[in-house]
Amino acid sequence: MRETKSRTRRLAAAFALFLSAPAAAETPEPPKLDGFALNQTYLEAVRARQTLPLNDTRAMFSIVLAQLPDRVKVYPTENYFYFSFYANGVRYAGNIRLDAATRDLGRVHFAYYADLQEWASNEEINYLVLDASHGVSVEKVGDLVYRVGDGRKSVIFELNDLRGVRPPPSLVLEGERYIGPIFDESGMRFFLIYNSARKLFHYVLDETVPIDDQLLPSVLTDRILIGRRTGFAYYRDHRVERKILIGVHEANARVNNYFDGPFDQLPDNFIEGEALRSALLEIDPSMRGRIDRHGAAPDGLSRYMIAPYRIYRNEDELLYFHNCAVWPGLLPEVYPSCFAFVDTPAEAQPEEEPPPRKRRQERRR
Repeated sequence: MRETKSRTRRLAAAFALFLSAPAAAETPEPPKLDGFALNQTYLEAVRARQTLPLNDTRAMFSIVLAQLPDRVKVYPTENYFYFSFYANGVRYAGNIRLDAATRDLGRVHFAYYADLQEWASNEEINYLVLDASHGVSVEKVGDLVYRVGDGRKSVIFELNDLRGVRPPPSLVLEGERYIGPIFDESGMRFFLIYNSARKLFHYVLDETVPIDDQLLPSVLTDRILIGRRTGFAYYRDHRVERKILIGVHEANARVNNYFDGPFDQLPDNFIEGEALRSALLEIDPSMRGRIDRHGAAPDGLSRYMIAPYRIYRNEDELLYFHNCAVWPGLLPEVYPSCFAFVDTPAEAQPEEEPPPRKRRQERRR
């Protein structure tokens, strides 16, 4: 009898301990895999056979708009909202752009094209600037917030608000001017800095926020770091602790993907007055009267190209920057020029590219 009672008490005590155990003892929820993608989903999209009016740019705009949620966020600082879709086994890439110079005039830029591949040279593109004459409305509803509609569906486009973003004072050296913040479509952030003494630009990595990449030291020197995700290459400045963009991988530049470099994501919404145009005119006075405050031609068909980094295939090609920076005979005032890779006069000329898609970086030889 005593043994039965004792066993009962032990069982009761164990049950009470179970009830009082912390919640952590329960099976935890597995962590979420953000951005998780399935091969099944990809193959089902590739295999789908659908009738799309691919030759009717206006009709495609309404189809794309209808697929969007009621509110979207536009991260890149040249105000491109990128999308992609599959049609008959082919991936198409495109964008809706609320250009800083034309959106308040009620215009929105729309483009799509068969996605570029290194083995295919398809350059055909569907592009249209849409406004009220096409039944499309663009309405400013707040600071950096616009409503775009086609009479059936309207979507709020929230542009990336980087007002007030500035580099730490120590990162801007004597003779340099800060032009504005850049949010690249790769997800990387930069400070665009102009060196008035040497008349050149630097893209300096913004490390005031978490870096969404893994930076690996080059096998050549730990002064060079390469992003595992993006392929972007940086040089650790000898003068101050900052990382200057020195390279973009050729494979990305050739197909104009998200990792082709920040030359097409200038800080359009945040350029103060004539800061950019005055810098460009210092570099090339012949541009006077030919570019607006964003560095674009009046017709919008070309824009001055700011791409001081190298298009590289192998790490060996990046050693150019290190050899220059540590050259014993290098004058201190010339040192900044080590990070502006310009090897032909054409590199300093305005680019002549179609406006609808991200402007393509020409391969440097």
